[in-house]
Amino acid sequence: MRAYLIALCAFLLPVAAHAEDTVPTGKLPDTAAPTAYRLDLTVLPSHDRFSGHAEIDVTIKKATPMLYMRGRSLNVTKATATIAGKTFPVTLKQITPLGLDRLDFGRTVKPGKVTLKFDYDADFATGTAGLYHLKVGDQWYSWTQFESIDARAAFPSFDEPGFKTPFTVSLTTKPGFTAISNAPQTGTTKVGDLVRHKFAATKPLPTYLVAFVVGPFLTADTSAAPTQYRSDALPIRIVATQANKGKLGFAKQNTGPIVDLLEKYFGERFPFPKLDQIGSPIMPGAMENAGADIYGDGILLLDKDPTTSAKQEFGMVVAHELSHQWFGDLVTPAWWDDIWLNESFANWMGYRIGNEWRPDLNIGTNAIEEAFRAMDLDALKAGRPIHQKITRDADINSAFDAITYGKGGQVVKMIAAYMGDAEFQKGVRLHLKRHAYGNATTDQFFQSLADAAGDPRVLAAMRSFVDQQGVPVVTLHHDDGKLVATQSRYSYLGTDLAPEQWTIPLCIRRADTKKCSLLEGKPMDIALPGTGAIMPNAGGNGYYRFQLDPADWDALIKASPSLVPGEGLALDDSLWASFMAGKAGPARLIALTRAAAQNPDSNVAVDNGHRFRYLASHGIIPDNAMPAYRKLIGDTYRPLLDRLGFDPATNGQAGDTPDEQKLRREVVGLLAGAAQDDAVRTTIKTATKAYLGGDEKALAPTYLGTGLSLLVADNDLAYAKSLADKALDSEDGQFRSAALGAVAGSGKSDIAKWLLASLDDARIRRTERLALVGDIAGNADTRQLALDYMIGNFDKIAKDAGIFAALRIPGMFSGSCSIEQANALDTALRPRIKEAGVGELGFNRTLERIRACARIKSARSDEVGQALLSAE
Repeated sequence: MRAYLIALCAFLLPVAAHAEDTVPTGKLPDTAAPTAYRLDLTVLPSHDRFSGHAEIDVTIKKATPMLYMRGRSLNVTKATATIAGKTFPVTLKQITPLGLDRLDFGRTVKPGKVTLKFDYDADFATGTAGLYHLKVGDQWYSWTQFESIDARAAFPSFDEPGFKTPFTVSLTTKPGFTAISNAPQTGTTKVGDLVRHKFAATKPLPTYLVAFVVGPFLTADTSAAPTQYRSDALPIRIVATQANKGKLGFAKQNTGPIVDLLEKYFGERFPFPKLDQIGSPIMPGAMENAGADIYGDGILLLDKDPTTSAKQEFGMVVAHELSHQWFGDLVTPAWWDDIWLNESFANWMGYRIGNEWRPDLNIGTNAIEEAFRAMDLDALKAGRPIHQKITRDADINSAFDAITYGKGGQVVKMIAAYMGDAEFQKGVRLHLKRHAYGNATTDQFFQSLADAAGDPRVLAAMRSFVDQQGVPVVTLHHDDGKLVATQSRYSYLGTDLAPEQWTIPLCIRRADTKKCSLLEGKPMDIALPGTGAIMPNAGGNGYYRFQLDPADWDALIKASPSLVPGEGLALDDSLWASFMAGKAGPARLIALTRAAAQNPDSNVAVDNGHRFRYLASHGIIPDNAMPAYRKLIGDTYRPLLDRLGFDPATNGQAGDTPDEQKLRREVVGLLAGAAQDDAVRTTIKTATKAYLGGDEKALAPTYLGTGLSLLVADNDLAYAKSLADKALDSEDGQFRSAALGAVAGSGKSDIAKWLLASLDDARIRRTERLALVGDIAGNADTRQLALDYMIGNFDKIAKDAGIFAALRIPGMFSGSCSIEQANALDTALRPRIKEAGVGELGFNRTLERIRACARIKSARSDEVGQALLSAE
């Protein structure tokens, strides 16, 4: 004992020295840094709890009696520290709900090396936050979702992106189970009646990219063949629950080609030694865990004849997640301030590489639609810049929103287009080489672009979009024979926003002439030769709106049928934004709807129809004009369907192009819903009844949601109960989602009351509970019922929802359009959201959107009604 104490004293100082006084709310103090993790977990998915042993090698930077760490709801049964071969007990205590822990050494430790060891156990999560489990059919499975701050719910850690270390993992589970982590498996050993799966040490990773997957999975092995960037084949495995038998083939066939395209863009090999593509029935999106991506089943695991939309989503999301393997996993943000570097870039890459993978699917146009939807959010006073300073754990999840994805992706696209694709690519490659297997900040990324481009003005442009919120609107006005461009900040009618200025990469096209320049604070004369309509956002690549003189609006509307997709969507967005700002009249919206329907692109053809549908669903179209609204939609889109033909059966129009298939689906939805077209509705209902009767070929999957919704609308509560039971007993994810959505979105109070009272049914998954309440809230006739339920059950809904709760809960009630409803929502729900500590920004945005809608409704509803009645 004396020898032990003498040796230990060389590393210890008096306990009272250097005590930490301030409890951190964001970053941990710069007192210590992990250098390696060794994790050994026992994961039996059918049990309520899992257990683990964690060892963390740590470098102490300055003398301290304690460390702040991360751990949430972990039952730590033993904790020790080892210094110079000597081990002594320590205590670990959770001190905040979000998982800040205090580790006390019981003495002051000098700078040097320490190994921390913990034995612990914890509950499995039932939603996608931490290590979660789920029963699928009669078998249990488990997965992880650690981004952003949920690794701490699976093991004690320094859970921050700036700490990248190797992880050596072993997973002990039942014989015959598949176990997956980030690195290749190196072997197995028996542990009593169980089997321990051992994995190689990983490349340096942050905690949020670690993954554990365990269960009786189906697997399909394939590989990406060697390329000029990789001399060996990359092992690829598709992983799915037993319920998805027969759905692994599409991912098996198409993952490798997407990897090849990404290697070609980045100019270097896939950064990790293997790739598992893993499906989860309750994952709302997808996650880029290094070498072990996890996707919602419906994204990754497709039927043998998937719809156009399903293939588009597969291509975009898989390309997005796999691009993260370089941009996010290989080079990781230093802190959550810089998460936009991950998500904005990957969003742009997802659409870009998805489009290269299957040009016929027209995936790239969807990026522009997403960007313009983000502008609606970015135009609010309640908001944030893309590059947001984050000082609290509670604010991290707010960074994963449409500003980061939609706006950020479009800003990246705009800068890349202005710099030139080759120069931008050179900057990206330089950035990855400089920071491989490490961390990088926004400034370091900008520096790489600057070094590649040699034009500092490009960086000024990017900073002006990244570091401030808001949407620029470029006004083009004819003045004494000149075209003059000025800029201002866009705002909704009745909203007063502080002015902002941008350095805007402005590209204008007239006929075949395109002119690009940087529009800064002063008015700028534009010399644009030729005649014809002026398109102020050439290609739709810019993140800005535009305002035109009346004659220029009319010329551009007339040209709408011939505009390329991005320009058609830019025109739609800017004209409707002008209306929402109190400027453009509704007669021009009607003219644009009719003209744009002739555009050959499916996105442009139906965009205005969906925008009019928004006016109707929010009460902005008065009751006396609703027949005229339905007639406008019917008269505009019925000729399109007549041209396309309509057979709702599977392979009903098998010879169509993907865009024709998508256009038909969109047009059918508008005619069945907005236009209330009896013939279309009857055709779908007949096919849906046949489908439910056992003829699965009678109804193509693309019409399933519409058909089930129509049948629920036609029938009573007993029918809704029967359909819900059938869905909850099914493991067919597509049918289950469509049927439950049809029941929840019925707008019938008796059905909504029954469903809300039934949400504790064990067959309803936690993530489904969140979606069902959202669907009930989405209908004006049942919204109050959903609000009442949310007030009484907020914790139950939000529990284990992780990053996704912060994004989805606040926006559930955004379909409202009255000041009174906004005030009632504020009073009822704000205390619960504040108490939860997440989602307050999203909630403020929801309230502002409702109030903006109410002002537009009050000011412009009669004008809209008169325009519709006059257009008949």
